[in-house]
Parts: sequence; C-alpha cells; structure tokens
Amino acid sequence: MRILIAIGLCLMMANHAHAGEAKKPNIVIIIADDLGWRDVGWQASEIKTPNMDKLVKAGVRLERHYVYPTCSPTRAGMFTGRNSSRFGIHAPIAQKSEQALPMNTLTLARLLRRAGYFTGIIGKWHLGLRPEVGPRQFGFDSSYGYFHGQIDPFTHLYRGTAKTWHRNDKFVEEKGHVTDLISDEAVRFVETKRKQPFFLWVAHATPHYPLAEEEKWIAPYKDTIKNESRRLYAASITHMDDGIGRIVTALEKSKQLDNTLIVFTSDNGGFEKYESKIDYDGKYSHLKLGDNTPLRGWKGQLYEGGVRVAAFAYWRGKLQPASAPEIVSMLDWYPTMAKLAGADVPASTKLEGRDVWPILSRKGEKPADPEIYWNTGAVQGVMAGELKLIVNTKKQQEELYDLRNDALEATNLAATRPNDLALMRKRLQAQRDADAK
Repeated sequence: MRILIAIGLCLMMANHAHAGEAKKPNIVIIIADDLGWRDVGWQASEIKTPNMDKLVKAGVRLERHYVYPTCSPTRAGMFTGRNSSRFGIHAPIAQKSEQALPMNTLTLARLLRRAGYFTGIIGKWHLGLRPEVGPRQFGFDSSYGYFHGQIDPFTHLYRGTAKTWHRNDKFVEEKGHVTDLISDEAVRFVETKRKQPFFLWVAHATPHYPLAEEEKWIAPYKDTIKNESRRLYAASITHMDDGIGRIVTALEKSKQLDNTLIVFTSDNGGFEKYESKIDYDGKYSHLKLGDNTPLRGWKGQLYEGGVRVAAFAYWRGKLQPASAPEIVSMLDWYPTMAKLAGADVPASTKLEGRDVWPILSRKGEKPADPEIYWNTGAVQGVMAGELKLIVNTKKQQEELYDLRNDALEATNLAATRPNDLALMRKRLQAQRDADAK
C-alpha cells in the first residue's frame, strides 16, 4: 500500500510539474522590413493582408508602437531591451562592416534559453554580417536565413556577389523565393515536436527592396495599382501575409495556438518617395514603394512616419480584441516576454523597457509613458509624453512638436515654447550622456 501511495504521489507531482511548464507560452515575433504605416489591410490600404487582418481583429492593435527609423538599431533594441546607441549601433550595419553586438550581451534569446526555451531565428539577422557574429553566438539554438540587411529574392546574394544565406550560421545554397523559404522553415519549426516551449523570431525580407514576385502575387493588383513598383511592393506584402497565415495554421494544427503569443511589427517606417529610381545591381529598379499616410516622413527620419509602425499582439484566449492607444516601445518586448516566461533578468542587464502586459491585457495598472530616444548619428531625438524634440547637429536645427495637438508634426514649436524646449534639451543630453557610459 505504501508503495502504491508513493507512486501516486510521484505521478501527481510529475503532472503538476508538467502543468507548470505548460503555462510558459511559446513566443513568436514576426518582423516586416520597411513596411509603411498604411500598407496593411487594417489601415484601410489597397494592399490585401487577410491573415494579419484576422489576427488584428481578434488581438490587440497597437496604435502607437515606436521603433528606430532603420533596421539594425530596431532589432538591437528589441533583442536587448536597451537603446541600440548604447552599443554604438546608430544605423544599418552594411557592406563589409565588422560591427556587431558585444558577444557577452544577455540577449532575449539567451535569457529565454536559460529559462528552458528552444530558440530559433528565421530570416534577416542584420546584427553581424559574418558567421562569427551570427545568431548562434547570441542565444539561438537554430538559425536560418541571411546575415545582411537586404537580399536578392531568388539568388539570395547580398548586392549580387556576397554570400549571406545560411543555416545554423554556415553558408548554404538553396533555390526558391526568400519569402517562401522563410515561411516554409517557420512552419517546419512550429511543427517540430519538443518538450519545451519555444521562442521564434521570424524576420521577413519584404517589403524591403530589391523586390521580385511571381505573377500569381502581382495579378490581383493589375487593375487597382497603376505604378509598377508600388504594385510589386503590394504583391510582396500579400505574399508575406500568406506565409504568416501558414504559420498560424501550423500552430493551430499542432494544438499550440492557445499557448502562443504572436507579436507583429515592422522594423521601421516605409520608403515613401524617391526623386529617382533605386537600382540594385543593375537588375532591379523601384520608384514608388511604401505609404506612411497620414504620418509625416519615412524610413531614416525621426518623424512619425519613420518611427511609428503598424503592430499588433495576438494570443487566443488570453488577449481580448482591443485597440491600445498607449505608447509602446520596441524596448518593452524584452521585459514583457521575460516576465511571461518566468525568466529572471539580472540588474546588470540594465533594461530600459517596461513590462507592457497590462497594456496588452487591458488589465491592471498601466505603466507610465516611456521616454523614447533615438540617435542616428547626425540626428538625435527624444520623446517624453506628447513632446518630441528632433535635433540635427549638422544643420544646427531643432524641431519641437506637441503630438497631442499636432500628431502630423506640421508646426515646429521650438521658437515659441522656450520652457518646453529647454526641458527636452536636458532630456536629450541625459540620453547622450548615457550613450557615453
């Protein structure tokens, strides 16, 4: 009898432990590349994104999600929970640069792996352009995709000649369109049976140029979008949306959807206009791509169109349909996901983001608005509350905007609100000083 009781107690403890582990959610981050504010269906665009539209309708639409105006800094911020300028990353890592995150950085992937997660990245890395500083060196158990910031959709080369496509940080050659390869791999990742929860970072190549799409993705826009480049851009987004739908279907079929948090964002605002065509290796030409209407500005700028992006969070059964007007920063995902995963973050990590679960769940006391800082080199900016200061050090130009009353940044208040200008200057200088530490 004692033996039977002991066995029963062991089974109960094992079941209890298993139930505790099951409470840790899978986490999927999906990042589009250069997606315009209005370039998704839920923003009344002519571009069709039916799969994401369903997730937005059933999830939390983030009305004010802020990122950096270019790709590498945003990814560094999300990956570390700190401003990318703390690591000297101000702009895209490009060409033959050897820049990368410090090797000992406690990245989100590294933290979650310590908490028992299997971690994977699929698609664009852009935080180190060589295998020696690839994703496997920063906490990912598996990696697949490309190191650089842009890629030929079919040859998978960077600027026509440089190898960048890899699996587990080792160069490989494969056939197929980049969007299909990324989506196929994400589906395989989700369908692979594991005992532990997973963290999956899916970083799409689209709609960043160069763009090339099969006719089946272009044809639906033949009658609605006259500009050839814009039509190709729209096709690439719908193609990506189809892949996102496939990931959700894979989660559903494998009975993991109810235990998976999905976060979607762009790394920065879209390219809005060009004075001349963008040529890529003499092979691709693009004239008109993204649309950030009604926001001012585009990729590379600190106006809203460059740093405020379309984003949402979805978790079936855990997050109720809602529109969240609160400010959410790219830095907030690290502490939020750490909390959900039950991962302890050492104080030495110096996180600058906040746990925004109360914003997502619409329950509990919401955190105060963050101070958001950008440093792109010659141009720096800070946003506190509804005030935003943009300083161009080369031009010796200051711009101050009150976003509460001027969301489109039409009126520069630097000359008429000296007290606010002085306060924002102090905030900006404090952030600059923090960069130097």
